[in-house]
Amino acid sequence: MPQDQEKQTINSFRDKWSNNKDLAFTDTLKESSDIQKWILKRNGFHSLKEFQQWLVDRGRILDAGCGNGRVTALLQANTSSTQQIVGIDLSSAEVAAENLNSFKNVDIYTKDLLGDLTDLGHFDLIYCQEVLHHTSDPLGAFSNLCKRLTPSGEIAIYVYKVKAPLREYADDYIRGLISELSYEDAIREMAKLTELGKTLSELKVKIKVPEIKTLDIKSGEYDIQRFIYHYFLKCFWNPELSKDENTAINYDWYHPTISTRHTPDEVKSWFNENSLKIIHFHEDHYGITARGNVA
Repeated sequence: MPQDQEKQTINSFRDKWSNNKDLAFTDTLKESSDIQKWILKRNGFHSLKEFQQWLVDRGRILDAGCGNGRVTALLQANTSSTQQIVGIDLSSAEVAAENLNSFKNVDIYTKDLLGDLTDLGHFDLIYCQEVLHHTSDPLGAFSNLCKRLTPSGEIAIYVYKVKAPLREYADDYIRGLISELSYEDAIREMAKLTELGKTLSELKVKIKVPEIKTLDIKSGEYDIQRFIYHYFLKCFWNPELSKDENTAINYDWYHPTISTRHTPDEVKSWFNENSLKIIHFHEDHYGITARGNVA
């Protein structure tokens, strides 16, 4: 993959986090928020208590690609003082370190997931979600992380999924335009998509849709905003967040040049290639979550 695409993607996230240091931080920690429930659900947990039980015996935990540290904070808040949390990120380690300055047993480092990670040691749990698809070699980054697992360790990943054809087309088309813009210009354009998402959401209209195999649309009843979001266009809107936060999330999708999408079989093959047994696998409209350990 061209180095200019890698550089653009790194700079895109650096701009995102430096301009939105607190993005979704509070909501990630807030019990029963939409964001926290989404994190728990996709990883197979019905409650925060189940999440805590998952973490209880993990002496060392790595948040690989920690962004502003919001999930690092969630991990730390649900572990004990005897457990160590490490966060790494290539573009925003400084932001995470600032946000987590008061959190105990947390260390943050600037690291490339495709680089040498041996000095970090080994981990009982590696959490790497919403990250691998922004690397130039998702399988290479995944395999590199697997080398940091203890013999009984577990890795939990989330990657973007190949979506319905018209959504894929719109995503690629818009990304091709937005990725060339400066942060400020891109945010202005994304604010319009945010407003569209807000307007559609506030209609509170339900529609019944038949199965349309040629467009990969599943039959069912949909909220009009979610229907368009699932199958045609990412116009994110979450009323728990501010308009600026929603806009930053739309920017996160469309501005980074490297944003690969994957199939379930492809993700399963990553675990097989690294001799890992999948113990949890979840698909939603947007991504694939998989957890695995040494087979």
